[in-house]
Amino acid sequence: MIAIGKFNPLTVSRQRDADLYLHDGEGGEITLAEGAGDQHYDSGDLLDVFVYSDGSGKLWATLKTPLVQVDEVAYLKVVSLSHAGAFLDWGMPKDLLVPFSEQKLPMVEGRSYLVRVFLDENNRIAASMLLDDFIQDEAFYYREGQAVDIIIAEPTELGFKAVVDHKYWGLLYKNEIFQPLRRGQKLTAYIKKIRPDQRLDLILSLEKYGQKVDKTSAKILEILAKHDGYLPLTDKSSPELIYDTFGISKKIFKQAIGGLYKQRRIVIEDQGIRLTEASTTVKAISNSLTWWHMD
Repeated sequence: MIAIGKFNPLTVSRQRDADLYLHDGEGGEITLAEGAGDQHYDSGDLLDVFVYSDGSGKLWATLKTPLVQVDEVAYLKVVSLSHAGAFLDWGMPKDLLVPFSEQKLPMVEGRSYLVRVFLDENNRIAASMLLDDFIQDEAFYYREGQAVDIIIAEPTELGFKAVVDHKYWGLLYKNEIFQPLRRGQKLTAYIKKIRPDQRLDLILSLEKYGQKVDKTSAKILEILAKHDGYLPLTDKSSPELIYDTFGISKKIFKQAIGGLYKQRRIVIEDQGIRLTEASTTVKAISNSLTWWHMD
């Protein structure tokens, strides 16, 4: 049975010039929308194609990859508005409709929104902002520590809500978030805890906080050594600049350079941090010993 709005493995039934027809599995055929082009296909060749329906209900296949499939959540941009609703760019020739009845608030052209894609009663592909109508609070068949795919939804008083595997709500707690997050961002997270009510608590890394600080300290020393012992970053630098440089939060960076300062490995200047002479000497000795052993 054909899954509309998803990829399907279909076999070639026939090719007529540039037109290509695929078996629909029920005695009928589905046309490849873009045609065969210069490619020749033999009857029985297997193609992985995305199947969609047009306004009249006719099914079409394409080798193009959409940004989202039916039953998935995505952050998509509004490209036009009409009397029927808002249309989103989902990487396909025909834009994706969000009917007015599926809009939480009036959508604005040029802005992006988190939506869930579904099939309406006429098997037409549409999208909805009403995520709570599709995403469940109670999750099953997960285990603590399991890796999951998430999409950031919205900030809350406790942290950030996220959609887990396009099906369930999960929560990231603000005191355990050490990087900037934005709506629509796709990440790998881990199940930190499954609550008694079957709701999911998430965490972005299984690494302990102390391990993160130690790992960051080593990385800072390594980067300093590669940049003549100086970096124009301090505990007053912006969180964005720190994250772009090290991929960590400002809190962890401050802890790391504070520890290195106490160990007299670095000095903290007004405009940056610098390796101390002791650290530079240790590195030089280490390098010379490495070359001596190589000889």
